[in-house]
Amino acid sequence: MCGRGAEETVRPRTSYLWRDMTSSRAVDLAILIAATALTRFGFRSHYLYDVDSVNFALALDRFDPSAHQPHPPGYFLYVCLGRLANLIFHDANTALVAVSIVFSCGAVAMIYLLAHNWFGRNAALFAGLIFVFSPLAWFHGTVALTYIVETFFSALAGYLCWCIYCGGVRFILPCGIVVGLAAGFRPSSLLLLGPLLLFSLLHTDRRQTAVGIGALVVTLLAWFLPMIRITGATGYISSLVSLWLNAPSRGMVFNSTLWNSFARAWIIVGIYFLCFGSAAILPVIVFRSASSADRRKTIFTRVWMAPGLLFFTFIFLQWVNSGYLIALTPPVCAWMGLWASNCHAKARLRKSFKILMIGACAAINTLVFVRAPLYCSYRGVRRFETELENILSVVPQIASPSETVIVGFDSHFLGYRHAGYYLPSYLTVQFPAVRLHSGLRVFAMRDRNTRLERMVPATSFRNFIIFPLPLGGREYGAYLTGVRKRFPPGELHSITLGGHEFGIGPAADLRFLFPGSVPAGTVLPVAQTTDQAPIEK
Repeated sequence: MCGRGAEETVRPRTSYLWRDMTSSRAVDLAILIAATALTRFGFRSHYLYDVDSVNFALALDRFDPSAHQPHPPGYFLYVCLGRLANLIFHDANTALVAVSIVFSCGAVAMIYLLAHNWFGRNAALFAGLIFVFSPLAWFHGTVALTYIVETFFSALAGYLCWCIYCGGVRFILPCGIVVGLAAGFRPSSLLLLGPLLLFSLLHTDRRQTAVGIGALVVTLLAWFLPMIRITGATGYISSLVSLWLNAPSRGMVFNSTLWNSFARAWIIVGIYFLCFGSAAILPVIVFRSASSADRRKTIFTRVWMAPGLLFFTFIFLQWVNSGYLIALTPPVCAWMGLWASNCHAKARLRKSFKILMIGACAAINTLVFVRAPLYCSYRGVRRFETELENILSVVPQIASPSETVIVGFDSHFLGYRHAGYYLPSYLTVQFPAVRLHSGLRVFAMRDRNTRLERMVPATSFRNFIIFPLPLGGREYGAYLTGVRKRFPPGELHSITLGGHEFGIGPAADLRFLFPGSVPAGTVLPVAQTTDQAPIEK
C-alpha cells in the first residue's frame, strides 16, 4: 500500500496531487511556503555566523578546498549556486542566507507532499507546521550553512524513492539525478540517500536499476570532474584525507571507547528535542498499532534514517554540528503530522480550544528559537553579531594593519576566519598550526585570500594581537589560559576594549605559539603609537 486508502498494486498518487494543485492543496502550500519565507527572512543573520559560513563566503571568490575555501570535501554545487546568488546581492552572507531561505521553502513543500501522499491533508498540514516552527530548522534557514539545502534534497529524494518503491518506474531517472545533485551540494548526502535509492530499486528489473544507478553516476561525474579540474586530484584528495585524520577519524567506534558512541547517542536525543520542540512529545502521548500500510512506510522510514543515525552515533557528531540531523527530519515530520492530526481529531474539545493548543505549541517553539541560550537560537546569533561588531570597531584603535599580525583560533565562532574575513587589511594567522599530508602548515589570510605557509610570514611586523574568543564560555576561558601560559611572564600584555580582552605581544614572541615556524629575523619590539590605548599587564 503506497498511498492512503489504496491497494498495494495501485501506483503512487503523484499525478493526483499535482492535478489538484489549484485547489485547497495549493492554498496549503502557499501558506506554508509564505510562513517559512517570512519567519526565516525576519530573523536572518547579518554576518557570517559559523567558521564554515566564512569558508563558503571565501569560496565565492576563489574555490580551493586545500586552503579551506571552502573546507573539504568542497560543496562544489553549493558554491556555484552561491556565486549566482551573489551576482544579485553583492554580499556573500546575504547571498548564502537567501539560498537557505529558498531551500527552506522547498523543504516545507516537499514535506507537505510526502505527508499528504502517506497520510492525507490534515497530516500534511501538521507536518508542514512542525517544520515551519522547528527551532533547529528555523535557525538553519537564517544562516549561511548547507544543512537546510541537504534537508530539501533529502525530502525530494525520499519522496521520489517512495514513488519508485510503489512501482512508479518513471521516477527512477529523476531520482538518480536528484541524489547526484544532492551530493554536489553536500557530499554526505550520498551516504544518507544512496542506500534509500538502492532499496527503492530492489523490486525493479535490471534495466531499470541500471538506469537509476547510471543517472546517479553520470550526475556525480558532471560536477565532480569540473571540480577536480579546478582543484587538482592530488591536492583535493590530500586535503580531504588531512581533514578526516584531524577531526572525525579520532572518535570513531573503531579507535575509541564505546562511551564516545554512547555520548553521541545522547547528543542525538538532545538534538531531537531541539529540532522538534513541543512536538517532540508526540511519540510519547500517541500510541497506535500500525496497519499493513503503515508497516511499509515504517520500513521505508527506517531505511531512510538508519544510515545517518548509524554514522552519527558510531563515527562522528558534535553538538555544534547538530545541523547534520535535520536532513533526517522529513520522514519524522510526516509521521508527527499523522500523530498530531490523530490527536486533534480524537480530542473531545471545542475547535477554538484546539486552535489555542496548536498556537501554544507554536509559541513554545518560537520562544525556544528566539530566546534559548544556545548557539542555534536567534539570541545566540544576535549575541555573536554584537560581539563581532564590537571587536571589529576596536581592533583598528589598538593596532594598525601595517605593523600588526592578528592571531585567531580554530573556533567556530570569533575564530581566525572571522578575523581574516572582516579585517581583510590585516595579516591573520590561525593558531594552532595544522599537520597536513604535506607537513606542518600555518593558515594565513590577507585580503580574504588564504595561504598555507611553512613559516609565519611575520618578518615585516612589529607586534601581534590575539583575536578574542566569545565571552562567557568556560571552555573558551580555559583555552585562553592555556595559550597565555605559553609565554614567559611579562611578555604578553592585555588591553580591554569593547568588553573584550586582547592579548598583545612582540612579533618575535610568536615563536612561543608556533615553535619552528617563525623566521629567526623576527625580533622587532612592540610598536608604541600615540593613537593606541594604554596597555595593561
